[in-house]
Amino acid sequence: MNFPGECHPDDSPEREIQAGFMRTCLDLARRGRGRTSPNPMVGALLVREGERVGQGYHDHSGAPHAEVMALRDAGPQAVGATLYVNLEPCCHFGKTPPCVEEIIRCGVREVFSCGADPDPRVNGRGFQALRRAGIRVTVGLLEEEGSRLNESFSKFVRTRIPFLTVKGALSLDGKIATARGDSTWISGRESRLRVQELRYEADCIMVGLETLRKDDPRLTLRRPGGGQKKLTRVIVDSRLRVPTSARIFGTLSQGPIHIYTTRKGTAAAIRKLEQVGARVIPVRSKGGRVSLPAVLEDLGARGLTSVLLEGGGEVIGSAFREGLVDKVILFMAPRIIGGRDAPGLLMGDGFSPLDACPRIRNLRLDRIGEDIYLEGYPETVAAVAERRAQEKKSEIGTSARYAPGLPRQEI
Repeated sequence: MNFPGECHPDDSPEREIQAGFMRTCLDLARRGRGRTSPNPMVGALLVREGERVGQGYHDHSGAPHAEVMALRDAGPQAVGATLYVNLEPCCHFGKTPPCVEEIIRCGVREVFSCGADPDPRVNGRGFQALRRAGIRVTVGLLEEEGSRLNESFSKFVRTRIPFLTVKGALSLDGKIATARGDSTWISGRESRLRVQELRYEADCIMVGLETLRKDDPRLTLRRPGGGQKKLTRVIVDSRLRVPTSARIFGTLSQGPIHIYTTRKGTAAAIRKLEQVGARVIPVRSKGGRVSLPAVLEDLGARGLTSVLLEGGGEVIGSAFREGLVDKVILFMAPRIIGGRDAPGLLMGDGFSPLDACPRIRNLRLDRIGEDIYLEGYPETVAAVAERRAQEKKSEIGTSARYAPGLPRQEI
């Protein structure tokens, strides 16, 4: 996003030095991962005459903001210093006072930021206030990295809908279990540890009824080295068939359990589940099933900014078909399962024709132990429609140039 009069980093040798300071700022921001929701992760670094004189980060919601922590750390050396911060400083009162006022008061000379805060209460106003005070502002340094760090916050603060990530562990031939339902463990130990980090970073985990019945998961955090937190567990069950004997009901101390169902759930079934500690939430239905958009709307209204959808295939398939998936993370194990009855990651009707299948953009591949790690962002419904229209237009143009009776043209 551009703002009137803003400065952008150039390709001068000094830029790499500035980028190095911003990378440190992003590393500081990551220290708050999993604890800042519904706030963003923010790090701040103060530099004076090329030396780092103060640093800070937002540790958790309600704690002082990163800029304030860095200014306190720098003390008098903040006067005339340059502030690196990965997100636009706030200019409104929330649980803490505006950071912009403190930056001005402490005599900071210049501010570098990855990008604007999409919160409608800020969204450029913080930069404008700094400029009015005579502080030089440069926006766009490591913009992509900064945007990716707070992708959940950015979506939520604009739409009030949580950021939905699909996580799956599967074989090289795309199976999530054998034909007999055996799925423990497809991925390796290193991948399972990474999943615990993904859970820690999210506000809640979501699964469908079949996953709960077949795997009987606790959906808890088992993160080595501590750093635990209460995590909301979400179960999608259209007909309230969740067994009250499920192991998840023995873990209420580790976070609430929300069961989303249709409005046809009986009072007796609701009462039984509430007696074992669940909160049953009827929402609108679609085709007799729980409406996933309605689930996300309700979670957003409760202030939950990110959802990790872990299965099963029917729920994941529905989420994809309705264009609700923001991100996909897959752990592919070096094994072949095979079998026509072995389930895949996405069940249901799927997509057809082939050009209607959403593509995964900005795909990143890595290795975790012996597994392959894939991360990417599915095309939105609008993006698929636009791409199909462009491809159709291109095909028509090509056909016209090669129509019978017309001289062949060079392309």
